[in-house]
Amino acid sequence: QVQLVESGGGLVQPGGSLNLSCTTSGNNDPIYVMGWYRQVPDKQRELVAKIAAMVGATDYAEFAKGRFTVSRDNTKKTVYLQMNSLKPEDTGIYYCNTIIGHASGDYSAHWGQGTQVTVSS
Repeated sequence: QVQLVESGGGLVQPGGSLNLSCTTSGNNDPIYVMGWYRQVPDKQRELVAKIAAMVGATDYAEFAKGRFTVSRDNTKKTVYLQMNSLKPEDTGIYYCNTIIGHASGDYSAHWGQGTQVTVSS
C-alpha cells in the first residue's frame, strides 16, 4: 500500500521560510510525477508545484514562482518544497501528491495526509 508521509509544516512569520518534505513508500513501481497542492481557506485545492521525477521538469503556480522551489531525491523517493518570502495568504494545508506508473500501463495518484502551514505575526 502506497504511503506518503509529509513533514516540515508549522508556524512562521511573514517573510519567513519553510521546507516541506514528502517521502513515498510501499510501492516499487516508477514514480512519474511528485508535487505539492494546497487548500487555503475558502478556496479549492490548487497546484503549488510539481516535478517530473525522471527528467526534473517543473511546473509552478503563478503565486509560487520566484518564491517556492520544488525538488526531488529519487533515491529517497522524496519531494521537497522550499518556501521563501511567505505571506499570510499562503496559510493553508499543503498536500503531497505522487503519480505512479504500473506495469499494466495504468497510473495511480496518491495523496499525503496534509501538513498545516500558518504564516502569521
